[in-house]
Amino acid sequence: MSVQLLTYLFVGLSFALYIGIAIWSKAQSTNDFYVAGKDVHPVANGMATAADWMSAASFLSMAGLIAFLGKDGSVYLMGWTGGYVLLALLLAPYLRKFGKFTVPDFIGERYYSSFARKVAVLCLIFISFTYIAGQMRGVGIVFSRFLEVDIDTGVIVGMAIVFFYAVLGGMKGITYTQVAQYCVLIFAYLVPAIFISILMTGNAIPQIGFGSTLVDSSTFLLDKLDQVSLELGFAEYTKNTKSTIDIFCITAALMFGTAGLPHVIVRFFTVPSMGDARKSAGYALIFIALLYTTAPAVAAFAKMNLIDSIQDQSYSTAPKWFKNWEDIGLIAWQDKNDDGAIRYSSGNALEGTKPKYTEERGEHGERLLENKPNKNSTNEVYIDRDIIVLANPEIAQLPGWVIALVAAGGLAAALSTAAGLLLVISSSISHDLLKKTYMPHITERQELRYARISAAVAIGIAGIFGIYPPAFVAQVVAFAFGLAAATFFPALFLGIFYKRLNKEGAIAGMLGGLIFTATYIIYFKFVNPALNVEEYWLMSISPEGIGSIGMLINFVLAISVSSLTKKPPKQVYEMVDMIRKPS
Repeated sequence: MSVQLLTYLFVGLSFALYIGIAIWSKAQSTNDFYVAGKDVHPVANGMATAADWMSAASFLSMAGLIAFLGKDGSVYLMGWTGGYVLLALLLAPYLRKFGKFTVPDFIGERYYSSFARKVAVLCLIFISFTYIAGQMRGVGIVFSRFLEVDIDTGVIVGMAIVFFYAVLGGMKGITYTQVAQYCVLIFAYLVPAIFISILMTGNAIPQIGFGSTLVDSSTFLLDKLDQVSLELGFAEYTKNTKSTIDIFCITAALMFGTAGLPHVIVRFFTVPSMGDARKSAGYALIFIALLYTTAPAVAAFAKMNLIDSIQDQSYSTAPKWFKNWEDIGLIAWQDKNDDGAIRYSSGNALEGTKPKYTEERGEHGERLLENKPNKNSTNEVYIDRDIIVLANPEIAQLPGWVIALVAAGGLAAALSTAAGLLLVISSSISHDLLKKTYMPHITERQELRYARISAAVAIGIAGIFGIYPPAFVAQVVAFAFGLAAATFFPALFLGIFYKRLNKEGAIAGMLGGLIFTATYIIYFKFVNPALNVEEYWLMSISPEGIGSIGMLINFVLAISVSSLTKKPPKQVYEMVDMIRKPS
C-alpha cells in the first residue's frame, strides 16, 4: 500500500474517531461547554492537558528549530516545560479556589471593573489568535504534503474538522477528543524516534541514543554533528550563538507566558476537586515529558540524516522526499555554481524570507524561483524548519506506515490545541462580554448558542491566520507566549499575591505590556523585517523574547499606578485572603 493511501487511512480513521467522540459527548449545557461538566477523570484530564499544551509548535516545529539552531533551540524546551511547572504549582491552585474558569472573569472580579474585564478579553483574543495561527498552519503543512493538496486547502479542511467537534461538543467534546489525540500524537512521535535511534546508534531509547556513539563508529552523535556543522560553515551544534540576554529573555517569556495562558488554566476546572486538579497536573507533566525529552534526539537524528541525504548530491538523483517537499513549496534549490549538485551550508540561500516560485522548471527539473540568490552565502538550499519532524521518517527511509502515522500525529497535535484555543475565545465572548457585561439577562440556552456562534466565527478568523502566518510555527507560538507574559501573568500573579493592586494599576499594566510587546513584534516581523537582526534589537533582545520586557513594564506600571491611586475595596482584600488558602 502506498504512503498516500496509508496516510488517507490513518488520518481518516483518526478523524472518524474525533467526530464520533464529538457526537457522543455533545454539550447539553454551558457547564458542559465551558468546563466539561467538571467530572473528567484526572488521568484523562492529564492527557487532554498534555495534548492541549503540546501544539503543532511542540510536535512539528520545536525539533525543527532545535535541528537548525542547535543548543540555542533549548530555550523552547526550558521555557515551555518550566512554564508549565510554574502554572501548575504557583497559579492554578489559587485560581481553582477562586472558582472562575476564565481569565477575564478572574480579572473582572478581582479588579472590580467591567473595563478591566474588557481589556482582559481584548488581550486574550489577541494572544489566542496569534497562537492559533501556528496551529492552523501546521494542519495545512501536513495536508499539503501527505494528502497532496495545497496548504490553504489543508487549513480549510482542518477548520471544518475543528468546527465540528469544538462547536458541537464544547469543552466536553474537546477534552475526550484530546485524550484520543494525545494517544495518536505521542505514538506518532515516539515510534519513528525509536526506529531512527536503533538505526543510528543501536539504542532503542532515543534519550540515551542522543548521547551515544554512532553505529560502527567510536564517534559520539553530538561530536559528529559539531564536526559536520563546522565543515558546512555553521557554528558548533552544541554551542550557543545567541546572546545570553536574548536566551534569558526568550526562556522567561515562554515560562511566564505559559503560566498565563488561559486555555491551559481552564483545564484545572474540568475535574471534580482541587485534589484531582493537582493529580491531573502531575499526570500531564509525565505525558508532556515523553515528547519533550525525545525532541532533542529527534532534532539531532534529523539534522544528521538530512545532511547525509542531500549534501553534494546531484539534483537529478536527489532523494524523493526532497522533491516532494519542493513540489509543495517548503524546500527550494538554486544552483549557484551551475554544477547540478546540491550544496547545503550556512547562511540564507535566497533573498527574502520565503521562496517565491515561477511556473517554470530549470534544466535539472528543479522549480525555478523569483527570488534572487543570496550572494553572501554558498548555501543553495532553503528548508522550511516546520517540515523536519514530518520529513524525518522519509529521510531515514522508514516504512510507509510510520510516515503515515507521523502525518496523523501532526494533525492531532495541531487540532488539539486549536480546539482548546477556540473554546477559550468563544467562552470569553459569550460568557465574559455578553453574559457578564452587555447581556446579563440572557438564558443559559442563549448563552450556549452565542458560545457556539463565537466559536464558529473564531474558526473562520483562525483559518485566515493559518493561511497567512507571520513566521515558522514555533516562532508564531513564541510571540503568543510573549504577549501572554506581558499581559496576563502580572495581572494574575499580583492579583493573588499583592492585595494593594487596584483596577487602575491592573488596566494600565495590561495595556502597557500589550502595546509595547505587540508594537515591537509587529515592527520587526511585518513593518521592517529587514532590520530584524541583533544589531537593531532593543538590548539585543529578539521579538521572541521581548515579552519578558513587556512583563516588566506591566509590573512597573501596575504597582506604580496602584500606589498613586485609591486602594481596592475591603471585599477585594477579603477575596484575596480567601483565594490564598487553596483547598
